[in-house]
Amino acid sequence: MSHAIDFELPYPGALNLAAERLGTQVLSCSDDFFASKDNLIKSGRGIFIADKYTDNGKWMDGWESRRRRDGGYDWCTVRLGAPGRIDFIDADTNHFRGNAPASVSLDACYCLGEPDAGTQWTEILPKTSVNAHSQNLIKVDSADNWTHVRLNIYPDGGVARLRVYGSPQVDWSRTLPGELVDLAAIANGGRALLCSDMFFSDMQNLLMPGRGVNMGDGWETKRRRGPGYDWLIMRLAAPGALQKIIVDTCHFKGNYPDRFSLEGAVAADPNCTDADSLKALEWRTVIAETKLHAHREHLFMDEIQDKATAFTHLRLNIYPDGGVSRLRVLGYPK
Repeated sequence: MSHAIDFELPYPGALNLAAERLGTQVLSCSDDFFASKDNLIKSGRGIFIADKYTDNGKWMDGWESRRRRDGGYDWCTVRLGAPGRIDFIDADTNHFRGNAPASVSLDACYCLGEPDAGTQWTEILPKTSVNAHSQNLIKVDSADNWTHVRLNIYPDGGVARLRVYGSPQVDWSRTLPGELVDLAAIANGGRALLCSDMFFSDMQNLLMPGRGVNMGDGWETKRRRGPGYDWLIMRLAAPGALQKIIVDTCHFKGNYPDRFSLEGAVAADPNCTDADSLKALEWRTVIAETKLHAHREHLFMDEIQDKATAFTHLRLNIYPDGGVSRLRVLGYPK
């Protein structure tokens, strides 16, 4: 039996493919008598309310099965919000102190519909011991792409949250000729790599699905007191020719940027993430410095100066500082 690795995050900028905000769904489980399977993918690490009970027993913020007496084990099936390669999982047993499972394993499958009795599952993580009331970060040795996972717990008990860290993988051959794709979307493989500042909220929020739910659900920098401006560099999901740009300042009413500009670059290595190499790329103007407004979606088409080049990276500049909720980069993957 292997053992969980003891550290907080598997690698910088790790993406949770099982995040609820990506559209992840918990499909089924063997048993969730004490606490609902749907809690497994919620944000945060889970909370504990000492005096809160339900008709079935203690209320717990996670997935918890009853005590097994038959020698079997419990399981829960999850459809990933973004199909892709899986590098690590975190079976977080936060607040499960006397009722955590002794060990876990993980099966995965790739299917365009939903798993059924005929689905072929592959074990990608063998039975691994876990600790109670802990983040249990475990490396997964698999180079394949997966759409669904099945978490097995031995023999029973509670897991507060399941995180499935990896890289989204999109089959671009399934897009129609002439179909516009959001090349910046995190679910398609777009990634924010580097920024001047993200004091108030994380740069990855900029590429998340949907509109921001509040001012904290965007990219926001601190108030700039000196010269200059703030910027963010992202890697597109695939090299692409840009046709439509949406800059959304939803919820940013007194702290939106006054102006923005957008630049593009073509890296010899499309997967380039090195900070110095990114800054040294040959950046070309895509949209010149343009006025922004509060709490509004801004659509740009005619303003795009180069619709032919297949850019690999973009740099969003905001003047002088502030917050942007979402950036949509619609184009044709090359």
